[in-house]
Amino acid sequence: MGVTVGERLGFNRPILDTEWNDTPTRRSPIWVEALVIGWLCWLYDEISNLSPLRLHTALAHATTLLHLERVWHLNPELTLNSWAAAHRSIALPMANFYDSAHFVVTLGVVGVLWWRRPALYRPLRNSLVLINVIGFVVFWAYPLAPPRMLPAAGFVDVVAVTHAWGSWQTNAVASQANELAAMPSLHMAWACWTTVALWQMLRGRRWRVAALAYPFVTALVVMATANHFLLDVIAGMATAWAAFALSNLHTAETSTRLPALWLTPRALWLAPKAPLRTRVGDWLHDRGWSNSN
Repeated sequence: MGVTVGERLGFNRPILDTEWNDTPTRRSPIWVEALVIGWLCWLYDEISNLSPLRLHTALAHATTLLHLERVWHLNPELTLNSWAAAHRSIALPMANFYDSAHFVVTLGVVGVLWWRRPALYRPLRNSLVLINVIGFVVFWAYPLAPPRMLPAAGFVDVVAVTHAWGSWQTNAVASQANELAAMPSLHMAWACWTTVALWQMLRGRRWRVAALAYPFVTALVVMATANHFLLDVIAGMATAWAAFALSNLHTAETSTRLPALWLTPRALWLAPKAPLRTRVGDWLHDRGWSNSN
């Protein structure tokens, strides 16, 4: 007997499936995922609608934040932005990276996880939703203009001057984005999430090094294009950390848990320590330097 359309969409399964209790082996129904995405888009749009009323406040916050960074000597944005603006051959790839990688890479990883790794997908999906919810709350409570909206301070809108795909002045899609949502940097938060997801999916050392490099490249690009302050980048990392921590708190012991990335100094290198100790112990044993001697 053939499979019906309803069965393919998952309507014949319980909504929760083994979502919260056990290690799930089936894909989450796609209509559930579509509802989550729709809800997040609606929430983002509602906050974006407040932008015209909050421009003055957002610019004041940006001026204050830039002043604080200068006082603390944590202001690499202008140097990076001036360098990028002076080198178009570098600025254009950066602008296109800023426009596309944020969505293409993240959504690509989401799709692969949903299709191939349902057990891993669910906790990672939950953490990504939390990242966005935390970000939206901060967008609402603390509107912040990006550095590119402070030309008097010397910043250049690299995306606009290079006429990249997402230019705020020319692209209809980009014009729908919330320009006063610099804090925290969701570009950075999503990049951190992507690194954790790829780290769980991939096993080759080279692939993992590439995954680890992705947030660093993202941080460089968002500051060089004058779309985020350094403190925005740090806040984006903190947002990812908080989302992973909250997701793990609500994950059952029998479910796939996320790595405690950035929770402890031990996790900073993202490498399991036991195998390293084993290799060192084997090396010492081969040379007659084991503890038994």
